[in-house]
Amino acid sequence: MTRLRLILVACVVSAFGLGIGIGVVSATTGTPSVAPTPANLYSDIVPAPVESAATTGSSPFLLSASTQITYPPTAKGVASYLSTLFRPAAGFTLALAPGQSGGIHLALTAPRSRVGDEGYDLDVTTDQVTIAAATSAGLFHGVQTLRQLLPPIIDSTTRQPYGAWPVPTGHISDSARYAYRGAGLDVARHFFTVAQVERYIDEIARYKINFLHLHLSDDQGWRIAINGWPALTAVGGATEVGGGRGGYYTQAQYRQLVAYAQSRFVTLIPEIDAPGHVTAALASYPQLSCNGKPTSVFTGINVGFSSLCATKPDTYTFLHDVITQLAALTPGPYIGIGGDEANATTAADYAEIVGQAAADARAAGKIPWGWQETTSLPLPAPAVAAYWKVGATPASVIDAAAQGTSVVLVPADHAYLDQKYNPATQLGLHWAGYVDVQDAYNWDPATYLADVAPSAVLGVEADLWTETVVTSADIDYMAFPRLPAIAEIGWSPASTHDWPAFQKRLAAQGSRWKAAGVNFYASPQVPWPGATPLAP
Repeated sequence: MTRLRLILVACVVSAFGLGIGIGVVSATTGTPSVAPTPANLYSDIVPAPVESAATTGSSPFLLSASTQITYPPTAKGVASYLSTLFRPAAGFTLALAPGQSGGIHLALTAPRSRVGDEGYDLDVTTDQVTIAAATSAGLFHGVQTLRQLLPPIIDSTTRQPYGAWPVPTGHISDSARYAYRGAGLDVARHFFTVAQVERYIDEIARYKINFLHLHLSDDQGWRIAINGWPALTAVGGATEVGGGRGGYYTQAQYRQLVAYAQSRFVTLIPEIDAPGHVTAALASYPQLSCNGKPTSVFTGINVGFSSLCATKPDTYTFLHDVITQLAALTPGPYIGIGGDEANATTAADYAEIVGQAAADARAAGKIPWGWQETTSLPLPAPAVAAYWKVGATPASVIDAAAQGTSVVLVPADHAYLDQKYNPATQLGLHWAGYVDVQDAYNWDPATYLADVAPSAVLGVEADLWTETVVTSADIDYMAFPRLPAIAEIGWSPASTHDWPAFQKRLAAQGSRWKAAGVNFYASPQVPWPGATPLAP
């Protein structure tokens, strides 16, 4: 490096100590050598960490092609992920140096009693970045925070003309408020490929979401191959809302999704809805209905009109085969058994079908995950009920929570990402009202359900139903910026919950989404600084 260039780099690192982001031009090439970055990135992190403080007056750590990742052998997966994370924008892969220290150092040394299973400490000095955690999941979440301490253009999908990327010095200590922080994706009403789901996994993992609830069946489509029941995909998987071509996952493809999610520390929850939302299954196997007559596939968006037949042995053989095979394919603790909007099923038949589905899940070593309607049954704990309706807390939910059922909060007027932002929004529905980002953020899971103890709340989930969502750009538009709002509610301590502060921090994410090609909705509730969204 020439003397002039050394002086220029010294100037930029001193400027970062004063909180000034500037670029440096190489004396030899005319190309900026250090990427510019905004000031005060420690105050812009989403979700908000438990503690964060920038160090003033010190030079930043410079990430470059010579930076190594040092780590213990048990953290190899996170190290390998980090080594290629910045390659699209930076143009280089970070070298791995197991068993050493220095560079970016991953350490499994943080006490679990302080950071929990998913928390971490992140320390940046001029010479080293250290992420310490009790588990690899904690290290991974620390890496996601490190991304937000780099200039926003680091998230670009194309090569950027910088040789070094500054990370301002400081300290962060962080841990999760709730163990369950979910995102739901409906692949039944409109089908999304393995690559599209993997893209969404990457997007939700940025914000420390750790469960993906995959809605694999509904009236409009059946999306997972089940051995012994080939018509489920041949007939039930061949269409979608509006009459499109549909699609489905082979079991090998589903395993690929499971493995990809695991590599991002996201656990898949497969859901097969029953006894309602089953037209695709009935069109495939008419014997599952009480009249046994052939029925057509359904491409509309109405709900509540279909039902499995509680008096037919084929129904229970079908449920057993589906649940058993999904359980064998899914290493996570939960199997989704549905149970919502079964308006065409009598209470007695509902109890018989849902009770047997829950029993099949338990027999397969899984915890049944159902919608709040399943609390009408005396399902033994452990069980999960997802609360989604708008209105007073049903007595059945209060009683089930008191008996040990864990509650995941997905209130439609706050956490349903398919709801329109406002009357002008082209995508989405609005039966639960209009849900802008402030609506998604301004509620507290600990106090949301009257007469339900805060200890019964397992966590939160942001669900994206896809009646009107067709492309990955549509997914982005409906999920961002609302999904990060739900993610913060699930991760950050209640003491950090503050709408004006969140507005500022969320606004800083806009430049990152623009760089990454995320088609976000530029809500007028957020002061986006220089972040123009892509076309919807």
